[in-house]
Amino acid sequence: MKVVSMSGSLRENVGKKDARDLRLQGRVPCVVYGGEKEIRFSAEAKDLIELFNKPEVCFVELDINGQKVKAVPQEVQFHKVTDSLLHVDFLELRDDRPISMAIPLVVTGNSVGVLKGGKLIKRMRRLQLRALPADMPENIVIDITKLDIADEVKVKDLCNEKYKIMGDMTAAVVSIKATRNVAASAEAPAAEGEAAEAK
Repeated sequence: MKVVSMSGSLRENVGKKDARDLRLQGRVPCVVYGGEKEIRFSAEAKDLIELFNKPEVCFVELDINGQKVKAVPQEVQFHKVTDSLLHVDFLELRDDRPISMAIPLVVTGNSVGVLKGGKLIKRMRRLQLRALPADMPENIVIDITKLDIADEVKVKDLCNEKYKIMGDMTAAVVSIKATRNVAASAEAPAAEGEAAEAK
């Protein structure tokens, strides 16, 4: 899993007024928990926004006044009207403690069904996984090369002994759907055959 670095500053005061003042300065109140004690700090809003806008998921190495903590975002609060960041909760990573993360799905290959004129339907973009930090993948790759029209990949097809997938195992992740053109081309030979038999 990729690790990105981010700096933060310990909060001297905790409260609504302090939080409001921090936001006016372009900073966001944060907390990291799961270790020996909670650490309340603030970070630059632009750094957090950049982190959350990344297409890939990653761990975060926080440098809080010289104290380094490896963590992962757990809960993000946004303003209901402005969508500005209000607060971020981080969970400190421990090698022996499983974590949960939404991991992106990456589709590769040229489907047999698509080459025949079918349409690729992506029903899910991410899957919620639970695993030890060392076993958490950056993404899950789905090779669709062998998928024909009406074929699909279900959640259960992506199971791995290193992680547990949270959710409905029977749900479709990607599928190849027949288009009108494919249906028409399939009906044409059948109609020709029936016409020939009628003669």
